[in-house]
Amino acid sequence: MRSPTLEQLRYHGSRWVWVVGLATLGYVVFPSSATNVAPLLAPGAVADRDVIAPFTFPVNKSDQELAREAEELAATVKPIYQFQERALDSAKIVLRAFFASVEAAADSAGAAAIAAAAKARGFALAAPEAAYLAKGGKRHAVEKALTELFDRTLSLGVTGPGVLQVEQAPDLIVRRRSGEQSVSRDQVLSYAQYLARARAIHPDRGSSVGDQLYVRLAGHFFRPTLVPNALETERRRDDLRRSVDPSKYIVRAGDRIVGGHEVVTNEAYEKLVALHGDLVRRGSATSRSVGGVFGAVLRDSLVLGIFWVLMVLYRRETYRERRQVALIGGLFALVLLQAAAVARFAPHHPEVIILPFTAMMLTVLFNGRVSMIAAMILASVIGLQPVFHDLPAMFLCLIGGVTAALTVRVLRSRSNFYVPVLIIALGYLAGALALGLAGSWSLVDIGLRGVWGAANGLVSAGLTFFLLPVAESITGITTDLTLLELSDPSRPLLRRLSLEAPGTYAHSVAMANLVEAACNRIGADGLLGRVGCYYHDIGKIKNPQYFVENQAHGNNPHDRLKPYQSAQIIKAHVTDGLALAREAGLPDAVAAFIPEHHGTTEITYFLDRAKKSGDGGSPRPADYMYPGPKPHSAETAITMLADSVEAALRVLEDLTPHKIEEVVNHIVRNKLNAGQLDETPMTLRQIDEAKQEFLRIITGMYHNRIDYPESSGGITATWQPATKA
Repeated sequence: MRSPTLEQLRYHGSRWVWVVGLATLGYVVFPSSATNVAPLLAPGAVADRDVIAPFTFPVNKSDQELAREAEELAATVKPIYQFQERALDSAKIVLRAFFASVEAAADSAGAAAIAAAAKARGFALAAPEAAYLAKGGKRHAVEKALTELFDRTLSLGVTGPGVLQVEQAPDLIVRRRSGEQSVSRDQVLSYAQYLARARAIHPDRGSSVGDQLYVRLAGHFFRPTLVPNALETERRRDDLRRSVDPSKYIVRAGDRIVGGHEVVTNEAYEKLVALHGDLVRRGSATSRSVGGVFGAVLRDSLVLGIFWVLMVLYRRETYRERRQVALIGGLFALVLLQAAAVARFAPHHPEVIILPFTAMMLTVLFNGRVSMIAAMILASVIGLQPVFHDLPAMFLCLIGGVTAALTVRVLRSRSNFYVPVLIIALGYLAGALALGLAGSWSLVDIGLRGVWGAANGLVSAGLTFFLLPVAESITGITTDLTLLELSDPSRPLLRRLSLEAPGTYAHSVAMANLVEAACNRIGADGLLGRVGCYYHDIGKIKNPQYFVENQAHGNNPHDRLKPYQSAQIIKAHVTDGLALAREAGLPDAVAAFIPEHHGTTEITYFLDRAKKSGDGGSPRPADYMYPGPKPHSAETAITMLADSVEAALRVLEDLTPHKIEEVVNHIVRNKLNAGQLDETPMTLRQIDEAKQEFLRIITGMYHNRIDYPESSGGITATWQPATKA
């Protein structure tokens, strides 16, 4: 694949530079960063403008406030203590096993054996204590007292040594199996209270050995049956910590955070910081870093580039004309600037963005398809702007723009704007109704958006009507309104033509009927064809008497001229016509009819005379040929055919439908054979349809009339004027 040439780069670059320029414009004019929407003003500073909340957002608590509130809430959780059933069972089992061993030793060998058995169970007995347990009655009383102690204390729940001393909570949660009970800390038995209750049920208070042994055994076999459940307690505290609401309060969309020229309070500063952070978190703001700038410009360039690609592929005639591309770029820029103003001062009313104006203008200048795609592209670019992320800007712009593009179909009078304005208003109202039903808007809000949409449509229609002439002069495009103005018979050129060359004027009007009907039949611009016919022979104003339709009977000035001179006068009406068109400021589309309706055909009448006269040798065909160019549009091509047909029919007599058909076929065949239609964008089928329309119109023009009796003042076919006395 060959690399593009410098000329190609220059050609495409001059058109695609609009894409980058528009994307850069969007970044510059729209509030694109968080500080644009929510400037971080220090407390005590004076705000230079109103700062309005673009959407609903919360003002969050600081980290210190959150931590303090979380701990305060976590402190409300009561510590959980788990009752250990297994600890109670273990204490009883160990107690029974110990006394079973002592019982067995006492029966066989006495105190020494008891001491050995106790040691085997992990409990050291002094000799007096072993002797005390050797006594069966004493031993059984101690075992019974310890068993009763366990039932009275451990079964209720007793904490380990020192546990309750470090517990700060006044109330506790005691869990038994699946049940929980809140109790006061004072009601929970501690280890010290356990020992105190043990002494209360001492079986032998009079014996110091028995007292010491009993207390030692109560301590040795003790198992804490109420244990702190730290994991569950902390889990519940964490749940409460996480349940803390991080927001202090909510700022509603549309609320004024700080007014222009007002001092920023601490509360306003909190709101500004919260809005700034929320914008960044949502991705609704771009930074001023290289990445932030380049990313935003690239984003909008990609969307705008879609429209330029469509022009390259499907509207090459527009893409070729740099002025037309510039107008499209200018209209895009105007909408972006106005949308940026709305974003800064009334972001909650995207229905006032004048996208319908651009859609109307492009529909009138180009067509509805171009306009609709442009409206979609612009709506996407506007909706992608950070300030509109949480607003229905894209939806409302899309509704307004597409509605305007589809409703402005024919624009030939001011009244043609009324229906589009009404439909645009209904479109905005329908869009507001859809959003209102989904978002629970009030009827007042829905109706207000419909009213603003109607006002937008009215303003857009007015701008289109008043700026359309400017757009036409920039692009060179001729609209129906301009053509209608040019068709006014009181226009200076047409008035001169009707007065100075009445035959030519009559010929032009007759042609206009033919051309308009044929153009409409094949899908060409019938109004352009009609107006072009009005002006196609205006050059004959310079020398009207040299053209047969303006000559009096029997007075032909060409009889006194050489063929070459006559041919030059006939040819001159083309150049004279172009000069008059420039003086009158006729659009190029209309002025093109002047040279193209003759193309490069020969002035055969005077060429034939020159050949027959023999003066000056053999004549040069180029001297007897119109300067051209050949027709480049369907309208000018049909005008060429109609001009020849209308002129030929004036020569013939006794016209019949068959003769008319033969004349039309002959003329069309000659133009095709001469190559005059080679540069015309018409198919053979369209040419045949134009011929059929010629036949329909001309046959109607030359229909037969009935004879009215002369006795009643009528005229018959044999009527003759009365002779003068």
